Amino acid sequence: MTWQLKDLQTLLTEHQGWSVAEAEKSLCLTNEDGIEAFLAVAGEQILVEVLLFSHNVVKDVPRLNDTILRTHKLFPLSTICINEIDGHSYYAAFGSLSSQSKAETIIIEVATLFRSVETFLELYQDYL
Repeated sequence: MTWQLKDLQTLLTEHQGWSVAEAEKSLCLTNEDGIEAFLAVAGEQILVEVLLFSHNVVKDVPRLNDTILRTHKLFPLSTICINEIDGHSYYAAFGSLSSQSKAETIIIEVATLFRSVETFLELYQDYL
């Protein structure tokens, strides 16, 4: 089965503590701590992403980038990128998986990303 947004919305709504809303061609998931993740299906892939912080608030970009490259592998199923949104750069955490993944795998991916985001923010706080 290849997942579609409507099917994913039904699946994710069933998870206690998460709210799910449609957002253009994606879903916006909010956990009990108020962290928002955006989920999209693109062909063979499901992508789940959380904005961490603006590039503008980083005190020392080269040092932060070096630290991220040395530490992000410590976090299961999640990595960090820089995205451009409306002309501004943001650090984001994301996870991706096959659009044919099992329901349980999708739940695990989203839950793991939510947990990783909290740790990423704590770990990189000194650079902000």
